[in-house]
Amino acid sequence: MAASGPSNFSVDGKTAIVTGAGSGINLAFANLLLSRNCNVVFADLNLRPEAQKVVDEYSQKQDGKPRAVFAKTDVVKWDDLSRMFDVANKEFGGIDIVCPGAGVFEPHWSNFWHPPGAKNSSSRDSPHGDSGIGHYATLDINITHPIRTTQLAIAAWMNPENASHKVSPTNPKRVVHITSVAGQVALFNAPLYAASKHAISGFIRSMGSLDSLGIRVNGVAPGLIKTPLWTDHPEKMLVVDEKKDVFLTPEEVAEAMLKCVEDEAIGGGWVLEVTKNKTRKVEALNDPGPSGEGSRVSHSERGSQEVFQWLGEEGWGMVVERKNSNY
Repeated sequence: MAASGPSNFSVDGKTAIVTGAGSGINLAFANLLLSRNCNVVFADLNLRPEAQKVVDEYSQKQDGKPRAVFAKTDVVKWDDLSRMFDVANKEFGGIDIVCPGAGVFEPHWSNFWHPPGAKNSSSRDSPHGDSGIGHYATLDINITHPIRTTQLAIAAWMNPENASHKVSPTNPKRVVHITSVAGQVALFNAPLYAASKHAISGFIRSMGSLDSLGIRVNGVAPGLIKTPLWTDHPEKMLVVDEKKDVFLTPEEVAEAMLKCVEDEAIGGGWVLEVTKNKTRKVEALNDPGPSGEGSRVSHSERGSQEVFQWLGEEGWGMVVERKNSNY
């Protein structure tokens, strides 16, 4: 008998884990999945009121209706990442879709231009680190968390308790990441963020061959989106001309994410750029760069000017005290 070919994928009746589902794009994606009869584990530190409302609406077990469950998760803690899979297994008996969507846009508390331990720095990153190993929270959240979550997802799908549930081309699974148009350009005022999005775009492409096992890893690269990542940080809004620049809605990005999950024309390893009323595949080589409305801001020079002001401060970047120094 000939082997069965790949199965089409629908979110209907499936279960998803979405990190960062407490707000923004990830909340919009979680809401869209629920509207398509897909259970969702909301994995986040906290839920904004609008997210809590969604979880409350879908919290009850009712025949024919999907459910939402909140799993309190600090995505930089690997035990918490493992625990959200345990919650999904306990509540729903497995996972089909994973979206490691939680991210930050280089806030002052974890920012290249606000060095850890420096005088007057607002950084909460430690210059000494744990056991002498330093960390930037921006990179832990934006790079390490989605990579580790993808690892955990692959392990869960390759080694299910019930062997008949093992991932295969006829029992496919999905990982959808969120990178950014910043993964194609340079951002002088937010270099850690740009580096993280370049990294995740490269990681997505590196996972393309998993398609042969039935695991599709791809992601979206949105332009400007009106979410708390922008609106809660006035310093970020300085570069935006609100009368001229075009913002995407979280719902538009969520629709593109659903397309990444379900559309058979979009393969593993794809980075799908999302701008206003437009999506396109970002090529790994010789790509023309971000295009379309919502792909750029009008006043990027303002961000650069602010950085140079910081660099002009006496003693910029010098750590005030060092621990356990031999020099």
